[in-house]
Amino acid sequence: MEGSSVLYLFILLNINLILCLANRCSLHPSLWCSSRDTARACKVEYQCEPWLEAQLDSPPVNVELYLESLCPDCKRFIAEQLEPTWGKLASTGILNLTLIPYGNAHEKQVGNQWEFTCQHGERECAGNVMETCILSLIPFKQAVPVIFCMEAADDPANAAKQCLTKYGLEFDAVSKCANSSQGNQLEHQMALKTDALQPAHTYVPWVTIGGVHTEAIEQEAEKDLFHLICNSYTGQRPDVCNTNVPTYRRHAFNNEV
Repeated sequence: MEGSSVLYLFILLNINLILCLANRCSLHPSLWCSSRDTARACKVEYQCEPWLEAQLDSPPVNVELYLESLCPDCKRFIAEQLEPTWGKLASTGILNLTLIPYGNAHEKQVGNQWEFTCQHGERECAGNVMETCILSLIPFKQAVPVIFCMEAADDPANAAKQCLTKYGLEFDAVSKCANSSQGNQLEHQMALKTDALQPAHTYVPWVTIGGVHTEAIEQEAEKDLFHLICNSYTGQRPDVCNTNVPTYRRHAFNNEV
């Protein structure tokens, strides 16, 4: 009898959920997961995720950005190209983004630790390690907006706490990582990945598409990353890719996070 009551309650709750969702969407429930745009409009994107992922008919476009935290050109690229592109494509499933905060730094081993020398000084090294810890400890889709927030600040390392708090995330574990051997070893992995680039990078930001870097790819990425990714996807493109509106470009930087 108790089991029947639990089952009845479960069914009743699901019926109520469907009725509540139906009030927010004019389509029949059988169509809610028919596309990501539809799922988003009906406020069921999270619930539809398993079906939406299965609908992708081609692998996502792998985009890697090699950066350093205080590089002005990296900051500009993130603000003008990557952030708006991420906002449009992150939920479509066609973009697989990787961030590698190391850039033009150098490292040398001293005992069991690695010493990093960064192009823009110690504060850049601190920002690189902080961003690396965030990318390691926090689910990627939650970490990305934090990195964008940090890169909009004059001192990304100092902005980390405020940016994490802005998105409801804890700072203590990230700080502990950044100031310990854990962060040191994680940044060493970023160094290895950067140093393994073929061809070797000669500047930052350095963008690869599908593991490939050319000057043509770099120039197109810095001009219109959004359409570069859409045009690189070999499957049926999501509706958002069919717009001719150029990626929004934001030119002003300030201390607000």
